[in-house]
Amino acid sequence: MISAYQQSLGGMGEVRVRMAPSPTGFLHIGTARTALFNWLFARKYNGVFVMRIEDTDPERSQKIYEKDIVEGLKLLGIDWDEGPDVGGPYGPYRQSERADIYRRYLEQLIDEEKAYHCFCSQEELMAAHQDMEARGEIYRYSGKCRGLGPEQVKENMDQGKPFAVRLKVGNEKVAFEDVIRGTIETSTDQLGDIAISRGLDGALYNYSVVIDDHEMKISHVIRGEDHIPNTPKQILVQRAFGWEQPIYAHLPLILGTDRTKLSKRHGATSLKDYIGQGYLPEALLNFLSLLGWHPSGDREVFLTQELISEFSLDRVQKGGAIFNIVKLNWFNNYYLRKKSVADLRETAVAFLVQDGFLETAGENGYRYPQTGTIATPAYLESVFALAVERLNTLGELKDAIRYFFEDPSCEASMIPWKQMTRDETRGILKRIKEVFDKVSPDEFGKEKITVALEELYQGDKGHVLWPLRVVLSGKEASPPPFDIAAIVGKDTVMRRIDNAIQTLL
Repeated sequence: MISAYQQSLGGMGEVRVRMAPSPTGFLHIGTARTALFNWLFARKYNGVFVMRIEDTDPERSQKIYEKDIVEGLKLLGIDWDEGPDVGGPYGPYRQSERADIYRRYLEQLIDEEKAYHCFCSQEELMAAHQDMEARGEIYRYSGKCRGLGPEQVKENMDQGKPFAVRLKVGNEKVAFEDVIRGTIETSTDQLGDIAISRGLDGALYNYSVVIDDHEMKISHVIRGEDHIPNTPKQILVQRAFGWEQPIYAHLPLILGTDRTKLSKRHGATSLKDYIGQGYLPEALLNFLSLLGWHPSGDREVFLTQELISEFSLDRVQKGGAIFNIVKLNWFNNYYLRKKSVADLRETAVAFLVQDGFLETAGENGYRYPQTGTIATPAYLESVFALAVERLNTLGELKDAIRYFFEDPSCEASMIPWKQMTRDETRGILKRIKEVFDKVSPDEFGKEKITVALEELYQGDKGHVLWPLRVVLSGKEASPPPFDIAAIVGKDTVMRRIDNAIQTLL
């Protein structure tokens, strides 16, 4: 038996998909995931990916949001073949620039008596809505203006009465085959005549999107399941024009861990927020690809080209996709650790400079403004290579490496190991200082430090390594102390030991 997915690939000619965000907010994680699935589908089948900006809400649409959406998707590596910035044969690609096109088709529907002018006021419509709601009925327009004759329409128009244009809807069934969900059927008896435009120049969503998809020859509409109620309305508009409908695939919503729709109460929801927290684009891309889609095997880590090869709509799930921050952290740590030393330094430095933790200092490297300390590129590479194993995000980097740039402060109670007294701990630190004193600054590397400490262990490393760790890092959990000591150097180590001995007095 041929699946809906297989059917969706046949008889449509060229695969053409679109992403149509509204620039009314910063790029949402759900929008980014939808764009990614469209892009993967287009690239897999050598199709065309169209970017269309749906900016017909002048009060809420802002250029800053459009810029964020475009830059965010490009940061993820998602590009498009047609769009406002690259052009194409079916432009313009901003809805605000397509008013003439919408009006032309609107007048066609009115001339063919498939749509009509509705002069009902907002107050009338609201009262009817409240009345039907009070009676426990689903609101639908009464059809009051459907029978207005040409003279009445002209009279109202001459008086300047505001109006909407409504599509005539009969009592019928609207069914479509969703690639992911199978057959979805709706009865129009609860819809009433659908408003498709405010005046002749205020095209509404369920009308304008149909015009755009037709004009831009979209073959597959891949979008979130929250659009399922819109689909029958759009099909009715398509039928009014006698147009073939595209193939629909409605993706599962992204949910929080409580299985409710992802919102700000679950944490960040915009891509910008996650980038700002120090998540890598490649980690976000890999993570988003698995939100509602699963590959044929158990593999989770994919290069972009591998995702393209593996992706298919028939492996998209119906149920909601859980946004698991622990999993995202795992991906981010993985991609951080996969970077070369040079790439890690470049990425980490860029983040820290933008955050104000470091300042550029010309050819000498970077300055830590709190103390004026200059860090060379080689020093930074050593620091980042040691810290990366424990990082979930670059946003954690400041606290994880601060002790490489300034002497830490710690409570005296932190320094002793288990039941050791302050005097015993002070004695151990003095002995550490004595063995370190025998190692020259030029030889003060991990190997020499490790050998020097061995004479102090006496079967128990904790009483030596614990206080040294706390003294050097100010933390109870950190990389091994001999690794830290080798990076910061002998002079810094000896100074910090002296500071700790004074703290324990």
